Order: sequence, then structure tokens, then C-alpha cells
Amino acid sequence: MNLYKRFFKRGIDVLASGGALLVLSVPLAAVTLWLHFANKGAGAFFFQERPGKDGKIFKVVKFKTMTDERGADGNLLPDEKRLTKVGRFVRSTSIDELPQLWNVLKGDMSLIGPRPLLVQYLPLYSTEQARRHEVRPGITGWAQCHGRNAISWTKKFELDVWYVDNISFLTDCNVVLTTLKKVIFREDINSATAATMEVFNGNN
Repeated sequence: MNLYKRFFKRGIDVLASGGALLVLSVPLAAVTLWLHFANKGAGAFFFQERPGKDGKIFKVVKFKTMTDERGADGNLLPDEKRLTKVGRFVRSTSIDELPQLWNVLKGDMSLIGPRPLLVQYLPLYSTEQARRHEVRPGITGWAQCHGRNAISWTKKFELDVWYVDNISFLTDCNVVLTTLKKVIFREDINSATAATMEVFNGNN
């Protein structure tokens, strides 16, 4: 029996996320105000439904890094055109992920685990890839430490499933230290061809 996975991991999540929200309350408020003006009225927070443990749907919260600007056809402009300078900084430093500490405290997420992806991807996973939902999704995870947005979806899912099968205190410590390194040096922020990760279509 993996005692860390069954008992201690959730306790650490609660203590760490609750403590972090208290310590970071003033900086988080400042970033919220900063984004409120930078996003031209689009708001400072982004809410979206994502599948969690066992595929249960919840609303993830992140700092919003894009405006809601639309073209003449009424459609939203491409991501790279809506991404503000402030938003680019917030994203490159991973500050945009910090509001998810609230999701961790609530129990929707864990500090460490496979990243929660879009609900529309659920029917596209293979049986093996769907195993990523056997655990709570995380703010950061094993795949983020081994390429983040710079690797293919197939490789990312392989890493997610590896983590599910190898959860341990030492593995999570490794993820935390590697994530800090990548945030400091701003590594693997974007994919090679877009401002955000390409859409998963079941074949990539």
C-alpha cells in the first residue's frame, strides 16, 4: 500500500496550499489589479471546466493573460494577438497558475499531478492515456518537468501515466525542485509553433 499516495499527499496539499494563499495574499491581489487593467476589461481571472480525478468535472481558476478582443468577423483574435505584455510575463513566470492553489485547497486538484486538460479531450484518449485521471490533476507535474509545452501530446501522456504508477514523496520533491528551476530560467514555456499548446486531436 502506498501510504503517501493514500493519506499523506492530500494532507500536504491542504497545508501547503492554505499556507501559500495566506503568504501570497498581497502579491496575488496586486497581480489581480494589474491584469484587470492590462486585459482591457476582460477581467483578471479565467474559469474553465476541466476533468479531475475519475473524470469528475470541476472549474479550474487561473489568472487571465489575454484580452477578449475580436476581429471584424466577430471571432476572437488568435491567441498570440490577444496575449498582452503583462500576460506574457505572468505566463512565462507561471504566476498565472497560482490561483489554482484554491482548487488544491478545495480538493479539486493536487499540488503535483497530471495537468487538467480540456473536457472536449475526454473521448479522444486511449484507454492507457485516460489513466491520467486516476489521480487528482496538479498545478505542476512530471510531464511539466520533462518538456512542458515543448513535447508532443503522446509523450506528455506517457509521462502522466508514469507518474500515476510511481507516485511517491521523493518523486513529488523532484517535481517541485525541477519546476522551480524551470520557472526561474523560464524553460519550455511555449510549444514550437504557437503562443499556447496546440489542440489535441487524438493523433498528436
